[in-house]
Amino acid sequence: MKKQTVVVALGGNALLRRGEPLEADIQRANIAKAAKTIAAIGEQYNVVLVHGNGPQVGLLALQGLEYKSVTPYPLDVLGSETQGMIGYMLMQELHNLAPEQHVSCMLTQMTVDPNDPAFANPTKPIGPVYDQQEASALAEKYGWDIKPDGQYYRRVVPSPQPTGIVEDDAIASLIAQGHLVICTGGGGIPVIQEGNQLKGIEAVIDKDMSAAFLARQINADALLILTDADAVYLDYGQPTQRALADTTPDDLSQYTFDAGSMGPKIDASCEFIRQGGKLVGIGALEDGLAILAGQAGTRIRAQAVNNNNISHGQPAPAQA
Repeated sequence: MKKQTVVVALGGNALLRRGEPLEADIQRANIAKAAKTIAAIGEQYNVVLVHGNGPQVGLLALQGLEYKSVTPYPLDVLGSETQGMIGYMLMQELHNLAPEQHVSCMLTQMTVDPNDPAFANPTKPIGPVYDQQEASALAEKYGWDIKPDGQYYRRVVPSPQPTGIVEDDAIASLIAQGHLVICTGGGGIPVIQEGNQLKGIEAVIDKDMSAAFLARQINADALLILTDADAVYLDYGQPTQRALADTTPDDLSQYTFDAGSMGPKIDASCEFIRQGGKLVGIGALEDGLAILAGQAGTRIRAQAVNNNNISHGQPAPAQA
């Protein structure tokens, strides 16, 4: 029987967890754990893997600021560097776990609208977390935009909506050949179209929005968003906190989710369903297959599978 295709969106914070030092060895250890989940999903589904890059691109930006002899590289170039860095580690770990599975990592450009209002309202967190005093000092020193991220603060940058995948034909070809494809990493390298020319632009595209865009374009059967939270929660952090099990875009439209964390995931999920997608799953990395099977996490469909769409769960870690 032909395998169904699932686009898996792996959060940057699932690769470098909140508060962890941004060390290569720590990231590699986290990627090894993530690869086990991805490889297991790949036994039952055709997998197209999209990864985040918030901590990593922020680290590269910080390193660039410290070397005064060269003008810091722009975010589009740093985004391409993270695609290579994270993609290499994922590709290697997946090969070690399943050497018979062809794994390809594609450097991917994503077009955006230069007039997107997101350029005037930065919301995408990148880099490490800071306390309020340190964040304020860095904002003054470097001219950063800083916003709260849970109990901490982080630098934020513009996060425009994706409008097109430049390498879409090549991605589709690799999927048809049975490859596990790693693509549009970090949301894709942000570029704008000027006539027949492509030009990089300073931004970091939300990887969940790009994953949903990609899933629609390749007619994926499901979109799976894996993060460091075990479900989507209502009243998060309050005594009335409760997890959503099965829900719909119409139900979710009644609530407001944080623009720097769960909000983009909900927006991307609802857009995918409204454009004809069948299923979105959101939950913890280790629950990947269980989410697709309806045994864990939050599942979003055009119509809920039952009327009791809220399940009371244990408190989740900070949603990201």
